[in-house]
Amino acid sequence: MHRSKLSRSILLALGLVSAGGAIAADAGTPGTSSSGNAAAPTQLDAMLVTGTRASNRTQFETLAPVDVFTKQDIQSVDSTDLKDVLAQLVPSFVVQRLPMADGQVFVRPATLRGLSPDQTLVLVNGRRFHRSALLGNRGAQAADLAQIPTSAIKRIEVLRDGASAQYGSDAIAGVINIILEDSPGTEITAGYSQYAQGDGGSRDFSARTGWALGDYGSLALFAESSNSDATSRTRQRPDAIAFQAAHPELDVPNPVQRWGQPELESRRVGFNLKANASDTLELYAFGLYSHSDGVSDFNWRNPDTTTGAYRTTSIFPGWNLRSLYPVGFSPQYGNTQNDLQLVAGLRGEITPKLRWDLSASYGRNAIDYSLDNSINASLGPDSPTSFDLGRLTQTEKNANADFNYEWDVAALSKPVNVAFGAEFRQETYQVRAGDPASYAVGRGAAAGLEANSNGAPGFSASQAGQWSQRSKAAYVDMEVPLGERWSIGAAGRYEDFSSFGSTVDGKLSARFAITPDVALRGTLSTGFRAPTPAQLNTTSTTQGLDTRTLQIFTSGRLSPSDPLAQLLGAKPLTPEESRTASLGLTWRTDLGLSGSVDVYRITLSDRFSQSASFAIPAGTPNPLGYTSVNYFTNDFDTTTTGVDVVGNYLRDLGAGRMTLTLAYNYNQTRVDNGSTSVATNETQRVLFEDRLPEHKGSFTGSWDVGAWSLMARVRYYGKWTDSTGNATGDIYQQFGAMTFLDLAVGYRINEHHSLRVGADNVFDRYPDEATFQASRGLIYSRNAPYDTDGANVYAQYRLTF
Repeated sequence: MHRSKLSRSILLALGLVSAGGAIAADAGTPGTSSSGNAAAPTQLDAMLVTGTRASNRTQFETLAPVDVFTKQDIQSVDSTDLKDVLAQLVPSFVVQRLPMADGQVFVRPATLRGLSPDQTLVLVNGRRFHRSALLGNRGAQAADLAQIPTSAIKRIEVLRDGASAQYGSDAIAGVINIILEDSPGTEITAGYSQYAQGDGGSRDFSARTGWALGDYGSLALFAESSNSDATSRTRQRPDAIAFQAAHPELDVPNPVQRWGQPELESRRVGFNLKANASDTLELYAFGLYSHSDGVSDFNWRNPDTTTGAYRTTSIFPGWNLRSLYPVGFSPQYGNTQNDLQLVAGLRGEITPKLRWDLSASYGRNAIDYSLDNSINASLGPDSPTSFDLGRLTQTEKNANADFNYEWDVAALSKPVNVAFGAEFRQETYQVRAGDPASYAVGRGAAAGLEANSNGAPGFSASQAGQWSQRSKAAYVDMEVPLGERWSIGAAGRYEDFSSFGSTVDGKLSARFAITPDVALRGTLSTGFRAPTPAQLNTTSTTQGLDTRTLQIFTSGRLSPSDPLAQLLGAKPLTPEESRTASLGLTWRTDLGLSGSVDVYRITLSDRFSQSASFAIPAGTPNPLGYTSVNYFTNDFDTTTTGVDVVGNYLRDLGAGRMTLTLAYNYNQTRVDNGSTSVATNETQRVLFEDRLPEHKGSFTGSWDVGAWSLMARVRYYGKWTDSTGNATGDIYQQFGAMTFLDLAVGYRINEHHSLRVGADNVFDRYPDEATFQASRGLIYSRNAPYDTDGANVYAQYRLTF
């Protein structure tokens, strides 16, 4: 089929075609070739888009480490949640389950190299993906990878290196670039999974279809649906047992509250379009839309001890909450999300060596919160039992102009690649107030009845508002081939923010080929992460349960500009700044063995966190009844050191092909200075240094023979430390190392139909019990860096045509 001059030029610019014109074999699929019988490339031969703007750069030739995961790699993990997929594939990527953790139950924090979730930049087709509207417990506001349908992904490229000089804010830990499918054909998948304990059933369906639009481009459409039942790894609370004994006439639920994954329904759709307007002009566009509804339990309220809700008072004569909730109540926390990303652009060439790309994008994440089976006790009999808590909305608009020039220099055998461009970005954050009853302080408050919807106070009218931040940036990025052995790169970026001013960042890279198949590479870079409008301006109220007293406590997180926060020491937020150094060795062989070892050091200054908690000063108005308050602050400095080891081995075994992959990460973070290094904020120090395993790795073996495919994966997590918050301080517990085994078997019935069955955590292993949470009925830590629900068995059917 005829391919237009522009199509080849664009593929060349994206690294999907070689300088000689041959299309890369699926841009990184190991063990394949376009002819089907040529020598299979090693994993490090994969063609790349991320981390380089050169037109013909392979994974082996990059100046910084990049992992490439193909569609087959993604499909080897039984999950429609992209965070879970990456957690199994990327050694330095960790995601927590976090049951009963407010909004983080549904928007789970994920970290790369142990840094904050919002210190990793997420791209889709090379364009910035917007943030979630949720601010996590430590204030991180990151992109939610779970909003991207896994069935729509062609491959994933993970740059494990600081890249703010190339991409802007957030790219401190690295960059995750999601490349959407654009190939013709149809694929339909149906799957079911369930935990060995009989709960958590998940019904998943996905469909993708694509067309080649003659010589004029391509169009792909995606749809995905997932329905997951709740899980429960819970024992009856001791106080619930005592309550049942004291009230034998009542039928107390067992358990009274559930610790586990939430009920969740998700629907995702999208498209990916490329259309040639002429031989030198291409239009492209893609869009993703996601809608989800979920429900999670909150802590049980004991009628005998929850005096703030069950108190009787003459203010409401004859009213007693026991008539409504005689056996107590566990509020039901609801989350409804709508997520949209739209990108459109034009790209072409001025000359064969000078290409341009103009694009605009719009991203929006909106989260509506609700609370059922609850009460605003201060309103007495006038209180509803269901509440609209309000809405959080993050909106982002981007405009980009990118240029790429291949500069022929007489003294060099290959052209110098020069990329330059500009970006405009606007972020807007909006808080819509909830029902007045969700934050009202009723008449009963004077008699000690608790105000607000019990479990999660709604956003009040004083907390509602809209805030924006704009930024303008310009960058230049060069890669220079100095002969056959040396390559060097340099990048610089200037960015100016309306809220705090400007920043300049740079990056230097070098690669030296010791032999054609062994090379050294290294980088030095600076980076930054700008505070968001939400972090700069918003406040929130949360409730918790003291695990010692089993009493509800209410905490307030104030804006740094709040007068009370400033009285307690808050100062205006400034960007986090980083300095990264890395050195690596990469190799490949004709025997199918390839790999890399990269050591790195990341120093971060003015890291963003929550301050220590403060009691409300005497005489200060406290209408919401805060037990304590804190605020966001540039709190401290850290140094992160680590090593990534990746190895691949491909060889024929019998009548089939065997693939072995080793991936290991050692990552250590230490607090250098700041308030977290002293006793006033010991919790934050422990969270940053010990909350994640320092060691994480996996070893995967697969064997494809005839119609059969076999896969075994061993996952390892080192020891880590957990903490739980109480009104009077935090409690800590260390958990030991864990190893899990996953197995799967696939069978290709014919060219259209295939089946796959498997199990994660085959031996049904569980970590040590969380002793400090036993009073709440929790068995396993909710902050674990792995799934604590036990063995999960699944089956998948796939139809392709």
